[in-house]
Amino acid sequence: MAHLKNRTAIVTGASRGLGKTIAKLLAQNGANVIINYATNLQQANEVVSEITRSGGQAYAIQADISKPSAIASLYDQTIDKYGKIDIVINNAGIMIIKPTRDTTEEDFDKTFSVNTKSVFFSMKEASTKMVSNGRIINISSSVTRVMFPGYGIYSASKSAIEQMTRVFAKEIGGKGITANSVSPGPINTELFLEGKSEEMIQRIAGMTAFNRIGETNDIAPLILFLASDESQWITGQNFGANGGMA
Repeated sequence: MAHLKNRTAIVTGASRGLGKTIAKLLAQNGANVIINYATNLQQANEVVSEITRSGGQAYAIQADISKPSAIASLYDQTIDKYGKIDIVINNAGIMIIKPTRDTTEEDFDKTFSVNTKSVFFSMKEASTKMVSNGRIINISSSVTRVMFPGYGIYSASKSAIEQMTRVFAKEIGGKGITANSVSPGPINTELFLEGKSEEMIQRIAGMTAFNRIGETNDIAPLILFLASDESQWITGQNFGANGGMA
């Protein structure tokens, strides 16, 4: 088991889905967890309540992570609350699925602002505000390994995360900070399920070795390991967590 007592973790997009599961697992292992959310304060407070009722520590902070100034404020508010930042999970993201011919400039800019620019500027903040020997885990996607029609801008936004993470790992290694990315496959979240028919979901499930889509609990333990001391020699890597899909 990873022991994260007295560590402080930021999890972006932590009010639901994969981010919520990650936040709860980090808290169960002793971390003080910042529940970042964009708009739904009620959902964020429910996650905080679940964690505190179980004896953990959590605090909700609103930030539109598509804006670098909001990311800087998120880091500063975290330090004001808990004194330091040890772990950052850049999880927040959106998914706009359209054929290339139907994709608008607004679709493109929104996707890259939320999915890609946010991660870049979060790492920039971490370069000066994270303690030595910290951990950064960026959430990509296994669609970077396949060719699904309609996923052009989404897969491109996630592919960029993987390469930015590799470069940043080399830049920040002198402080003992590791930076890795994780690429989940299809998982049972609103983000994945929205707009998909049951037939489509089953077809995608059939691409995995286990003939099912994943659950958030299939992914979170890998994040926990990468956030722990045990992962100190692992950096600049991308990990597929997709049930053998790709």
